Amino acid sequence: MHRGKGMKFVGDSRVPANNRKPNIPKDYSEYPGKTEAFYPDFLLKEWLVGAVFLVGFLCLVVVEPPPLERIADPTDTSYIPLPDWYFLFLYQLLKYTFASGPYNAIGAFIIPGIAFTALLLAPFIDKGPKRRPKDRPFATGFMLLAIASIFYLTWEAAAHHDWEASKKQGAIRDVVEVDKEDPAYEILEENTCLSCHGGNLEGGSAPALAGTDLSVDEIKDIAKNGVGNMPSGIFQGTDEELQQIAEFIKSIEK
Repeated sequence: MHRGKGMKFVGDSRVPANNRKPNIPKDYSEYPGKTEAFYPDFLLKEWLVGAVFLVGFLCLVVVEPPPLERIADPTDTSYIPLPDWYFLFLYQLLKYTFASGPYNAIGAFIIPGIAFTALLLAPFIDKGPKRRPKDRPFATGFMLLAIASIFYLTWEAAAHHDWEASKKQGAIRDVVEVDKEDPAYEILEENTCLSCHGGNLEGGSAPALAGTDLSVDEIKDIAKNGVGNMPSGIFQGTDEELQQIAEFIKSIEK
């Protein structure tokens, strides 16, 4: 008799189908060399990688000092702030007509809010089992659109910004000691001189007044008649006040 010949298989209806054991995965110990315990093996590796990255980052911080600018001067109204590179795309978005001026809320809140909300809701909206990009055209398309928009806006902001002017306006200047309790300083503040020449007269959009080589009469003439980009008629004080601020500016040493 040949092997298996005449053999029949029958089923027993007394064994219910719902008593089948669930498909429980095997314990990691049954796969030697392929898996490891989370604690302490895997967690220790994560800590080591984090420590190496942290030490490397600290070395870069020590070797390359941060590009700091001068101390913020609230009286310098000509200063144009520029965000870091990872926010340049939002900075550029606010320059367009549909997202600036009376529509500033659209560029500052509505458009970024819609984008980030869609990113947070993506796992709940797209629940398909497929993971290949070509099998998920809508998710892939929106992601490519977002990446392209960020790259384009960042490039536009960087390409059309005056970096030389930014370097000059943010340059660290020498600290000038000015007696802000002096009545002449109050006169300068009342005539909006500090908004251009800086709170300590160290310079801003206009030249520094501290340590100037001009004489008292020359300072009075410029304050009254203007020079270069400074128009005449800015100083609205009396002749006594004009003499007072000229002598005050001349006494400041850099």
